Amino acid sequence: MPMRPGIDRALGRTWAVALVTVIALMANITYVQGFEAQDLRDDSLNARRLQDRFKVDRGPIVADGERLAWSEKTDDDRYQRHYKDGPVFAPVTGYFSVFSQTGLEEAANHFLDGTDDRLATRNLVDKILGNPVPGGTVESTVDVKAQRVAYEALKSSGVRRAAAVVLDADTGAVLVLASTPSYDPNDVSVLDGEKAEKEFKQLNSEKLKPLLDKSTRELFPPGSTFKTVVAASALEAGASESTKVKAGRSYQPPGGGQPIANDAGDIGGSCDLSQIPLIEAYAQSCNTTFAYMGAEEPGNDAVHKVAGEFGFGDRIEYADGLLSAASSFPTTDQPVLSALGSIGQGSTVATPLQMAMVAGGVLNGGEVMQPHLIDKLRAPSGSTVDTISPKRMSRALTSDQAKQMRDMMEAVVDHGTGKSLKGTSILGGKTGTADVEGAAYNDRWFIGFGPRKDPKYAVAVMTEAPGYGIESGPIAAKIIDALGD
Repeated sequence: MPMRPGIDRALGRTWAVALVTVIALMANITYVQGFEAQDLRDDSLNARRLQDRFKVDRGPIVADGERLAWSEKTDDDRYQRHYKDGPVFAPVTGYFSVFSQTGLEEAANHFLDGTDDRLATRNLVDKILGNPVPGGTVESTVDVKAQRVAYEALKSSGVRRAAAVVLDADTGAVLVLASTPSYDPNDVSVLDGEKAEKEFKQLNSEKLKPLLDKSTRELFPPGSTFKTVVAASALEAGASESTKVKAGRSYQPPGGGQPIANDAGDIGGSCDLSQIPLIEAYAQSCNTTFAYMGAEEPGNDAVHKVAGEFGFGDRIEYADGLLSAASSFPTTDQPVLSALGSIGQGSTVATPLQMAMVAGGVLNGGEVMQPHLIDKLRAPSGSTVDTISPKRMSRALTSDQAKQMRDMMEAVVDHGTGKSLKGTSILGGKTGTADVEGAAYNDRWFIGFGPRKDPKYAVAVMTEAPGYGIESGPIAAKIIDALGD
C-alpha cells in the first residue's frame, strides 16, 4: 500500500538527518586522527603518552658527523636512548626520560620521533591512519672538539660553578655551550621509571643543581664585563673612545649611599686621575667612571636602552622553545642603584649566553645575531628538510661605534686588565670580577673575541671561585684555540 505524502517527507527528513550525522562523525574522526593526533599525544592527561614514549625509534642528534644521542632497540621492542660523553654535551642534547625531555630532545622532539609534519611525505592517508614515520636527524651547530675542551677546562679548574659559551658572531651559531657541575643524561633516560625517579631526586637534592644549565638557565652578576654595555651607551650618547671622562679614586652618587671606589690594585694608576680617555677607563676598568655614567651621564635610561638592544630583559630563544633566563639591568630613579648596576653588581644579572652576545654584537659591527643551536634537520633518507638561516636579532651599535668598542676591548688585552692574554688567540676582551654577598668566592668573568687573525668567535667564560676575572681568560683562549682559524 502506498505511503501518504506526509510520511514520505518525514522519512526523507530522517534519512537526511542520519546521513548528515554519519558524515559529521566521519569528518570528526578524520580530523581527530589526522590533525589533532599530535595534540592528543602531547596532552599531559594522556596516560598512554608516557607508556608509549620508548616504543618510538627516535632519530639521532649529531654534530660534526658524531652521534651525540641515538636510540637502540631492546629485547622487549622498546628503544633505549644513549648519549655520547653525556656530561660534556648535556647542555646541548638534554635528556629524554620517561617523564619529560629537555635540550634539543625537547626543541626537536616531534622531528626526532617522526611526528613532525615535514616528515609526513607519503600521503594524507598515512597521517590519518597513524602509520609511523621514521624519526629524523637533528644536526647541531656545536663544535664537538671545542665543546670537549671547554668542559674539561671548566671541570679541571676546581671551581664551584662554571660555564662557557662561544658564538659565531656573524651567524649566531652556538659553537660551545658548556656547564659544570653537569650530569649524565644516560642516568635519567632509562626505561625504568622508578630508577629514573630516584636519579632525578638525587640530582635535584644537590646544592649546585647539576640539571640546571649554567650557560643559559642561571643568572650571575656580570661584574665589570657589563661596562661594555655602559661604554656602548656612552658612544651612543655622542662620546668617542678618546673622549675625556670622569675618573678618580672614589665616586659618591647623588642622593647618598655607599661611595663606589676602584679596586685596591688600581691605586696610583690612571683611574686615580680626575679625567682620562674613555678607552683608558675601559682598559683599566675604572669603577668610578662607569658608576658615574650609570648614575648621571648618560644615565640609567640610556644604559637600560642599550642593554635591551643587546638582549637584556628578554628570554633568548636559541632553539625552538628553548629559552634562556632573562638577563636584567635595573630601571630605577635612584642614582646609587644605577651606579652599582652599571659596574655589574647590585641588581644587574646575566647569563653567559647573554654576555657572549654582547661580545658578538661588538665583533659583528653592532649587529646582534639570534643564537641558534640547530644547523640542519634531515629526513631518514638523509635529505635536508630544513636549514636554519642566520637571523639578526637587533642592532645595538652603528658600525663606527662598534669599531670603537672593539678598539677598547683590544686595549684591555694590549695593556689593560687582560694584558696577560696578549699574544694568545684572544684579540680583545673584558675582565669582570663580581662580589657575591656573604660568599668567600667571586663570579670571575671574561668575555672577548678571537682568533687574533680574522676574529670571528665571541666567547664568554664564568668561573666561580676566589680571585679575579682574568683567571677565566686562559680558559677562553684555550677554547678559541680549539676552534682554530
